[in-house]
Amino acid sequence: MENKAQEETSTINVSALTCIDLASSDLHRSAVLLKQACLESGFFYVINHGLSEELKDEAFEQSKKFFALPLEEKMKVLRNKKNRGYSPVLDQILDPENQVHGDYKECFFIGIEGPKDDPHGDTPFYSPNTWPDPDVLPGWKETMGKYHREALKVCKSISRILALALDLDVDYFDTPEMLGNPIAVMRLLHYEGKSDPSRGIYACGAHTDFGMMTLLATDGVMGLQICKDKDAKPRKWEYVPSIKGAYIVNLGDLLERWSNGLFKSTLHRVIGNGQDRYSIPFFVKPSHDCLVECLPTCQSKNNPPKYPAIKCSAYLTQRYDESHVDLSIYGKQTQE
Repeated sequence: MENKAQEETSTINVSALTCIDLASSDLHRSAVLLKQACLESGFFYVINHGLSEELKDEAFEQSKKFFALPLEEKMKVLRNKKNRGYSPVLDQILDPENQVHGDYKECFFIGIEGPKDDPHGDTPFYSPNTWPDPDVLPGWKETMGKYHREALKVCKSISRILALALDLDVDYFDTPEMLGNPIAVMRLLHYEGKSDPSRGIYACGAHTDFGMMTLLATDGVMGLQICKDKDAKPRKWEYVPSIKGAYIVNLGDLLERWSNGLFKSTLHRVIGNGQDRYSIPFFVKPSHDCLVECLPTCQSKNNPPKYPAIKCSAYLTQRYDESHVDLSIYGKQTQE
């Protein structure tokens, strides 16, 4: 525990992150700014994104209503084997080397649903969602579905600037095997405010995100920290504040692999401060069939691919299984 206490002393106040204006007509300048942000920290803000504050506020309000329900009611929509539905406190452990228990957070998974005649409709990443009883939470499903659709539009706008930042055609990621048929999952999160790093207790353990990028909305309560250099000893942690009207965006593991390590999937965690905290991260990955391998602009004779090619679905399945408890512990409530 002495090492953990030492690590905490290296936390500094606030991280200064780049802000990208998605309404800017100067895509070249946006790509230059974005590239610098991706090289420096893998975290940045986006503004003028087109997702209304009213819709975001409504999604947070509905999220709070769900988490305020009795545990018995929430367990009726316990996450299934395809990761749809409710995930209780301690269900996920992201940093087993430093966490005594799992994360002190509860969440709800909502994924993208394929059309009924979609050949991928029965795969884990495009399966039907599990929804709370509409008599208990009227309008809940409709609000979350609308937010999901709008958040995906924002991520696709970001992907076009990312493509330019990687010296690719602006529509490079728009193909069906990439973001034309994406895996897109939003998670409603409620943190209890409990953390004591010296005892291995975290609201959310240190981790990198699994996919391509994450679009994060928060309620303004501080807690998110990033570590720009995960190999530093001790690690230096910086708080990332919320900015009204802006979303926080961070890169994930698959983009780091695509870019041959040029763009970093940055380590981050959440430290509770005694306050309830709510957030809505929106995780975007390419199609489950996508073979993630080094991009042509990120390799050369002197810089060969650092990572072996891997199918998106295989990578995600491995990471989900590693970080969640086995559903069998919940007994008969487990769903297919």
